[in-house]
Amino acid sequence: MIDDNNGVTIAAASSKQKDIAAQKAPKTEKSKMVGAAIAKKATELGIKTVVFDRGGYIYHGRVKAVAEGAREGGLDF
Repeated sequence: MIDDNNGVTIAAASSKQKDIAAQKAPKTEKSKMVGAAIAKKATELGIKTVVFDRGGYIYHGRVKAVAEGAREGGLDF
């Protein structure tokens, strides 16, 4: 998560985090876990609404899984 106004990274999540990397799951499922992890960090910081920038990638597969995981975690896009 990045604050574009101030140019500051607020929170980050990755599939290489120990708790996610330890899971035996397909890449799409791990992407969903990454979305849930970033949603958890955002809610801890009091952030509820975000803009999802997919960086030019098609909203499909792992990109979609990250978004779904974040939505299930409580973030509003």
